[in-house]
Amino acid sequence: MSRYAKITGNIDWGLLLTTYSIVAIGLLSLYSATEVTTMTIFFKQLIWIAIGTGFLFVAFFLDYRVYLRSAWVIYFCVLASLILVLFIGRDISGARRWISLGPVGIQPSELAKITLIIWIGFLGETKKHISEFGFRELIIPAGIILVPTGLILAQPDLGTACMVLFISLIMLLLLGIRKSTVLSLGAIFLSALPFLWLLLKDYQRKRILSFFDPSRDPLGSGYHAIQSKIAVGSGGLYGKGLFQGTQTQLRFLPEHHTDFIYSVVAEEWGFIGSAVVIILYIILITKIISIGLKAKDRFGALLCMGIAAYFTLHAAINIGMTIGVFPVVGVPLPFISYGGSFMVVSLFCIGVVLNVFWRRHIF
Repeated sequence: MSRYAKITGNIDWGLLLTTYSIVAIGLLSLYSATEVTTMTIFFKQLIWIAIGTGFLFVAFFLDYRVYLRSAWVIYFCVLASLILVLFIGRDISGARRWISLGPVGIQPSELAKITLIIWIGFLGETKKHISEFGFRELIIPAGIILVPTGLILAQPDLGTACMVLFISLIMLLLLGIRKSTVLSLGAIFLSALPFLWLLLKDYQRKRILSFFDPSRDPLGSGYHAIQSKIAVGSGGLYGKGLFQGTQTQLRFLPEHHTDFIYSVVAEEWGFIGSAVVIILYIILITKIISIGLKAKDRFGALLCMGIAAYFTLHAAINIGMTIGVFPVVGVPLPFISYGGSFMVVSLFCIGVVLNVFWRRHIF
């Protein structure tokens, strides 16, 4: 059998097809949501998809065990970038989240997500003799996770900080934590909520309060949630059609090309179209978990499970945010929302999963 046949025969084509089906839906929705005068957003997204596809191929051909040997190096490099962005990052609306490299803006916080997935996978592989982690074993991992989370909160970026923390917690639970430790940590978290509330910015507090009662500030902090629910509800069963969404086309819906792109899908494609998107995510995540369960080593399995958590949380929170189930915290929708760093990292993650699938046949 030729090398080409060996490679193509060990690719999960279903995973690739599902991924790029979602990408295509995202492009079509973005095209519809973008004004003619701002079509540069659509073309920029095309460029990011091309770059992300390049990283997908790199991740596919690069043995994923390289990340195991480089976990600390990757961690400290990303940590340095998170510190750097606080000093030289581009200031947009009072937030420093991007490092400008010429015409390109890099968002280090997006890199932090996959970095912690790699590091916790490294922890699981090197500490596999520990069947259950207790307080003592979790002190260093907690510090490793909380330092980048705190730096992301300082930008400020509550949504990304929550995602980093939730993904990390899910992975730690997969490693195995004593029940008594889980209960104790839960009690500590609940008791710390008042202090955490004080750490939030004023606009972040208003968004959370508006989640419970959007009518308290319908033209301010509650505006996004109200307009999003109007868009989703007005789509009906079949939707209004491409370019026909009034909430989108008349610009009532803010951030319609990023955090609220799912509202565009629901308004223009209706319940059926939005349900198709959810089904595609379920297929994607199920395939990733399936590959993880069949991985030949613990590190590969943990990488896949962490990536599955990454996509699950992003999709669930973003969709929940648009229909009022979760507060508006600025979480993008994988492969659909506009965003360069997020698109590249997401496609890179798919490449890593494909490599885990491929390597199980050539160990």
